[in-house]
Amino acid sequence: MSMVARVRRLRPTGDPDRTKVPPDRTPIGAAVLTPADADRIAGPLKALADPVRLRLLSLVRTSGEACVRDLVRSLGLSQPTVSHHLRILADAGLLDRERRGNWVWYSVQAGRLAEIRELLR
Repeated sequence: MSMVARVRRLRPTGDPDRTKVPPDRTPIGAAVLTPADADRIAGPLKALADPVRLRLLSLVRTSGEACVRDLVRSLGLSQPTVSHHLRILADAGLLDRERRGNWVWYSVQAGRLAEIRELLR
């Protein structure tokens, strides 16, 4: 498909409901993204674009919540490496963190994952 045809296909239709959808929840294929919207959306997608972080997110999601200590054992990586990747996921809004004593526990921010899923549909 040529670039011109692709741009024409991505132009929003005259549907008035489409204009009411917040830009950060508009599916990528529904309209041409503004530079600001693209910047806002890129953060979580960058965070997910690493195999270790995808595995971490999967481990935390399937267990409900996880401690760094448990994730280090599951991945076979060093604690600083796992903590670094968890911080990136948390900073992107994909994980919640809670300090309990000496350990930090992580849980998946399900709402944020749902937003990304909707964005990619």
